[in-house]
Amino acid sequence: MANAASGAAGRMYMELSKTTMKRIMLLITFTVLLLVGVQRMDVVLGALGFLWGILSPMFVGAALAFVLNVPMSALERRLFPRTGGKKTKKGKKGVSPALARAVCLLLTFLLLALVILLLVLVVVPQLAESIASLGGYVAAAAGRFAVWAEKQFAAYPEITSRLENLSINWAELAKNLWDFLTTGVGSVVSTTISATMRVFSAISTGFISFIFAIYLLLQKEKLGLQCRKALYALLPKRGADETIRVCSLSHKVFSSFITGQCVEAVILGAMFFVSMTILRIPYALLVGCLIAVTALIPIVGAFIGCIVGAFLLLMVSPMQALFFVVLFLILQQVEGNLIYPHVVGSSVGLPSIWVLVAVSVGGSLMGIAGMLVFIPLTSVLYALFREFVYQRLQAKGLQVK
Repeated sequence: MANAASGAAGRMYMELSKTTMKRIMLLITFTVLLLVGVQRMDVVLGALGFLWGILSPMFVGAALAFVLNVPMSALERRLFPRTGGKKTKKGKKGVSPALARAVCLLLTFLLLALVILLLVLVVVPQLAESIASLGGYVAAAAGRFAVWAEKQFAAYPEITSRLENLSINWAELAKNLWDFLTTGVGSVVSTTISATMRVFSAISTGFISFIFAIYLLLQKEKLGLQCRKALYALLPKRGADETIRVCSLSHKVFSSFITGQCVEAVILGAMFFVSMTILRIPYALLVGCLIAVTALIPIVGAFIGCIVGAFLLLMVSPMQALFFVVLFLILQQVEGNLIYPHVVGSSVGLPSIWVLVAVSVGGSLMGIAGMLVFIPLTSVLYALFREFVYQRLQAKGLQVK
């Protein structure tokens, strides 16, 4: 009896020793790799850049699929309500999931193409008209400047005499011009070839990303099941459960953020269109569409639309441009203090102050892309940290008021 107990204890000790040694070896391996990576940071960055060049179409396709999945899922819920192939409320057999998915994906692409076409038909003609009018204003200003210069030369003849006495080394000027042309031609050719290669690379990357996004959207349930199987196979059950929970929370927050951002952009564009129509400010539809598109960039995007709109109105009337800027400042206060924090902030479950912090930090680190990513990312971190704090307070038996 005692021998059996001692044997079991010995086996348990050996198993614990093996587990401990395995953890120690993993820790040593990680430490060595970390030290080597810090010492050879250039090699690590080069390897990461190489991997990014290979995998970037997949990342872009995954981001595109994530964005398009929001309207596609809404269309699936609206057009094809089904309960696992059972009878629906109308008593009709549910449509095949594959067919419903394909139809909703096609409708999503058609909706996206319709929005782009509408923007092109509205924005491009009026923008071309404004550029043409700008050319007329520039030509008129050049004519007025020529008349003014002639008057100045006539009123101050010493300017003309100084220009006539100005000595110019024409041979040196011709030599410099020839050197510029001979070196510039090669530079222009090299730049043209490089730009052409970049264009073809961007087109190929976009095509691969588009195909990859379609595959992800059509097979998202199957891919999700495969990822869950891989997580449970590679990680302990508790770690896999926690990873799936965090991923689910991230998906919910990012989807809500995209929806809230689009709703906020539509509201802001409609506000400008209605107010400019009431005040009879020109280009109401054009400016409303521009601001709705640029407002997809958090907080600062509307200012880009303001600059473009003020420029267009300046070609018509400086006073109208001034009225537009005043109107923009008023509506921007309404949008910044009421609409954006409540629509976007509530959609991601993030207080208004943290929305502003996320935009500031994300814009400083990664520009526009950082603004778009850091708001939902901050919301996820905020939710996880709040849950951790509540768990710790509950474990300590404290109620802080």
